[in-house]
Amino acid sequence: MKYKRILLKLSGEALMGNRQYGIDNDRLKEYATEIKKVVEKGCEVAIVIGGGNIFRGLAGAATGMDRVQGDYMGMLATVINGMALQDALEDAGIMTRLQSAIEMDKVAEPFIKRKAVRHLEKGRVVIFGAGTGNPYFTTDTAATLRAIEIDADVILKGTRVDGIYDSDPEKNADAVKFSSLSFDEVFEKNLKVMDMTAFTLSHENKLPIIVFDMNKEGNLERLIDGENVGTLVNM
Repeated sequence: MKYKRILLKLSGEALMGNRQYGIDNDRLKEYATEIKKVVEKGCEVAIVIGGGNIFRGLAGAATGMDRVQGDYMGMLATVINGMALQDALEDAGIMTRLQSAIEMDKVAEPFIKRKAVRHLEKGRVVIFGAGTGNPYFTTDTAATLRAIEIDADVILKGTRVDGIYDSDPEKNADAVKFSSLSFDEVFEKNLKVMDMTAFTLSHENKLPIIVFDMNKEGNLERLIDGENVGTLVNM
């Protein structure tokens, strides 16, 4: 096993499956099955999920809503997604803890670094909800921050695309995929891996990022085993 402790970043849209909005239970079960495989191998798994399937703060701001208010609504959406994934994981027999950057003690623990690490050491999956707890920061930034705090080996960004391309492969059939890139190359080529705050934070802390297709069965397990899946961004 190449990676002992990972931070898995999932988008909220990924939970929609083939729906136009909300949460697809079949997709949740698929993700729970994939995560269970690596947990049973002894990998320590922390997860951050976006909230775009329910509400996106920037979209609210674009229609005239106060940006801060919209961002807090987006944070609450990530907690809803975290609760849904927690339920799916526990149905699959995996002990899970949901920690929130905004205190809501009826549904989640407050985020405490030492407590999160202890859960991971005991084999529990830890889901981090409510982003960083601050407006103007994305869940990509939250994922990078939490990964650094828990001393994760790598950030695994699960998407519906199988890596990083020189252009959008869903719009350009001739798009070229990169098997690996340095942080400097991503800057030079102006590639969209994460938002700039998150990417810079990862770069400064020498934390590698792998972008991969989470929807392909077995990909997560292959990554943990050290196979070349997706695109690696490293020093």
